[in-house]
Amino acid sequence: MTTPFRVQEQYKLWLNDPAIDDSTKAELASITDQPKEIEDRFYRDLEFGTGGLRGVIGAGTNRINLYTVARATQGLAQYVNKQGKPSPSVVIAYDSRNQSPEFALEAAKVLAGNGIKAYVFESLRPTPELSFSVRALQADAGIVVTASHNPPEYNGYKVYGQDGGQLVPDQAEQVIAEIQKVQAFADVRRDTRAHAESQGLLQWIGQELDEQYIQAVVSVSLHSDIVKRMSDDFRIVYTPLHGAGNKSVRAALHAIGFEQVEVVAEQELPDAKFSTVKSPNPEEKDAFALAIRQAKQIDADIIIGTDPDCDRMGAVVKDANGEYFVLTGNQSGAIMVDYLLGSLQKRGTLPANGVVIKTIVTSEMGAVVAQHYGIETLNTLTGFKYIGEKMTQFEATKEAQFLFGYEESYGYLAGTYARDKDAVIAAMLICEAAAYYKHKGQSLYEALQDLYRRHGYFLEQLESRTMKGKDGVEQIQAIMDDWRSKPPVDVNGQRVVKVEDFLQGLYGLPVENVLKYTLADHSWFCLRPSGTEPKIKVYFAVRGTSAQTATDAIHGLVHAVMSRVDQ
Repeated sequence: MTTPFRVQEQYKLWLNDPAIDDSTKAELASITDQPKEIEDRFYRDLEFGTGGLRGVIGAGTNRINLYTVARATQGLAQYVNKQGKPSPSVVIAYDSRNQSPEFALEAAKVLAGNGIKAYVFESLRPTPELSFSVRALQADAGIVVTASHNPPEYNGYKVYGQDGGQLVPDQAEQVIAEIQKVQAFADVRRDTRAHAESQGLLQWIGQELDEQYIQAVVSVSLHSDIVKRMSDDFRIVYTPLHGAGNKSVRAALHAIGFEQVEVVAEQELPDAKFSTVKSPNPEEKDAFALAIRQAKQIDADIIIGTDPDCDRMGAVVKDANGEYFVLTGNQSGAIMVDYLLGSLQKRGTLPANGVVIKTIVTSEMGAVVAQHYGIETLNTLTGFKYIGEKMTQFEATKEAQFLFGYEESYGYLAGTYARDKDAVIAAMLICEAAAYYKHKGQSLYEALQDLYRRHGYFLEQLESRTMKGKDGVEQIQAIMDDWRSKPPVDVNGQRVVKVEDFLQGLYGLPVENVLKYTLADHSWFCLRPSGTEPKIKVYFAVRGTSAQTATDAIHGLVHAVMSRVDQ
């Protein structure tokens, strides 16, 4: 991190560095009389976390730009070359955000400058296809240029290992060590596009990988026969929210037999401004406003939406009153767990050593459903990289068979063709489940209510507080320090029976700044600084005997905890 007294020094270095272009210098010169803006841009290097970089687009060390991308790629190239493998290669994909193609090409040129072949998709692709392609091409690493569902001013750079999963901490630390060796932009080795292409170090890829990827997704389908029978009477409205999912989601749905699929025209095409939504996030009901309007016109059975890089999927179904109801990530996950395991059990193909994997902030409902089928559920830290890591471990040891992985933040994966959450397969499975239940005379909402009646009324809530800039980082840490140093004895009238501080490296998991408190009635809450946004997130979960008791319990819990967080 750049210390405060070095902010001006770093600022002047960028202004005078001959390796930096004139337009970037002009941008920096325009803020000469804005000390707070200079501080925010230069008080630290943009952090390369376990998933890579994510930040506001702009000039400066604490921004994402061609130079911070090039520096990160130089470090990655050094890491890849240190592995000593002949003819190393890296796959690169990108989404619809501002400068995504430019950042992808810059990364490719730096890789080529280091003698590493870059396979680059010729246009935007879903993040999970990148994960699949790293495995299919037997590459040594992967890069996705995306900021997921962050606001339009952001972009990011995620790095994947040779198993197709995002880098886990020990791998990330090695890459970070290499990045830190790159002290000046002049130390970055880059090739030209033309020369890299002529030497075979830059290869553009597309349709062939697309077809293989969709085949892998479709191979997980369980009831395409029922889908085909229901195809004339089952209507889907889909919104890609201006992102990378449009072609892939529609291809997967069509491949298993869905014919009545309407796309929200206003949100179909890529748009870096995400002009029709406040946030391109399928976790937000507002993001579905246009889709719900269209669904009402055709009486759609289900609405699905995917985020800009198509690794998160949200679903909307009709409730008991015929109103469109946005499923939470926990609800969709529990439905898919029940649908998958129930279908496999009926076929007689449910493996005895099968496992479901979820994160520590994800509802226990899916685990209870899995237990009903005799299937174990494992918990990982937040981040699909940890689910992918367990999948790779199981693949090597054969100790368990991965069936489904998910997290409350709308990330899901079934099948072993990839190592990251996949909105394409999630969209396919939730629609297939809805068609399956409709064939049985039941809506997806009714199927969810059945799960509640059988397993208890699980209810979850997420509260977050945005705290931007250097001051925000300090505020978030102060909140975590307060709860860590003064843990509560009781909350909302319930005794705290368990405190889990994941900075202590619990259960063999990596160290992470997360606190989880479990109460006597089995409700729990968890405090966690976001790894991708300037936010602190607080997760809540309760289990009631009815919808009303669960609602009352979570309202009281949220009020008690957030009153202290907001002090």
